[in-house]
Amino acid sequence: MVAALSRICRIPAVSPHNGGTGEEEKAKEIEKLIFELGLGKVEWQRVDDDKSPTGNRPSLFLEREGTSSRRLCILTHTDIVPEGDLSLWTRSPYLPVVEGERLYGRGVSDNGMALIASLYALKALSNLNVVPAFTVCLGFLADEEMGSSYGVKPLVERGLFRGDDLVIAPDGGNEKGDFIEISEKSGLKLEFAVMGKQAHASMPHTGLNACRAANILSVEVDEALHKAFLEEDALFEPPVSTFEPTRRLANVPNLNTVPGKERFGFDCRVLPSVPLDDVIAVVERVRGEVARRTGATIELEVERSDAAPPTPADSEILALLAASVKGTLGVEPTLGGIGGGTFAAFFRRKGIPAAVWQQECDTAHQPDEYAEIGHIVNNAKVFAAMMMGGL
Repeated sequence: MVAALSRICRIPAVSPHNGGTGEEEKAKEIEKLIFELGLGKVEWQRVDDDKSPTGNRPSLFLEREGTSSRRLCILTHTDIVPEGDLSLWTRSPYLPVVEGERLYGRGVSDNGMALIASLYALKALSNLNVVPAFTVCLGFLADEEMGSSYGVKPLVERGLFRGDDLVIAPDGGNEKGDFIEISEKSGLKLEFAVMGKQAHASMPHTGLNACRAANILSVEVDEALHKAFLEEDALFEPPVSTFEPTRRLANVPNLNTVPGKERFGFDCRVLPSVPLDDVIAVVERVRGEVARRTGATIELEVERSDAAPPTPADSEILALLAASVKGTLGVEPTLGGIGGGTFAAFFRRKGIPAAVWQQECDTAHQPDEYAEIGHIVNNAKVFAAMMMGGL
């Protein structure tokens, strides 16, 4: 499993919308691995994407017939986030290396270890000539990190999933392995473009400093949102809505120029009880006030994902997963919510209950991302138990 995970994580499957070339090469390597494991033939599903070098984004599916035609769908994603600031890494992101009980590399945790664990769970049953209790559907899907517009979202719309599917998206969890996610916050991405007038820094009065206006705007949006939305929900950790200034794009290359344009963004994870329209209204109010006060022109782009209904606590997928976790790891799972977002939301909106679980150290998106080898093994054991009906 470690060798297989290292093999696929040497391929930087970063979205073409985030500076990469997409998942094509990684998907081919996964198909090759599946063939070598003797697990059968994969089905390719492609979604058109003009920014991709191939013109599309590939997702793979592998099915193994069980004693029941009802499907257990274990869905992982093949894409990763970029490595970020390389100076913060002490190892090469795309040369996975084992140190002690850990495997380091970009994508080994998010979502590589669950992907490999699902494959080797099926391989273990195959080696033992055990027929699964359910028809097992393993999905290796594109574009999760950028919102799934070229992955699970259109694939759900194509009708590839059934109303009685048992769906797990192993893309979140904790080190003990006793947390099952049943609900996600709403997501809101805010992109601001602040336009002023470029000038020489020694003659600032001849221009309009977009950097200063952006600084003011960022602070005031931050303060206004945190002041306006104080609700708490103990189902989530953290139990509040979060409003984080994150990305800021480069403006001018030299220090002695007053920039005429600034772009920056906020990542907001909002409790389901808080209407996103109310959040946007606060942002628009602050945007207008800062524009009038500074004289800058401020444009706002909004990408929203309203919270899906939670997975019912008495659903079959949760019972199957909880029994498998308890029987394998000896822990009693608890149910809770996360900041989102995962594949599960797309299924919940379609009325298909879905669960999110894996045992992990939560090093996703970090420098020196790693996975505990013991967790990879445990995840495979839990998935195999689920395939056998929760034994």
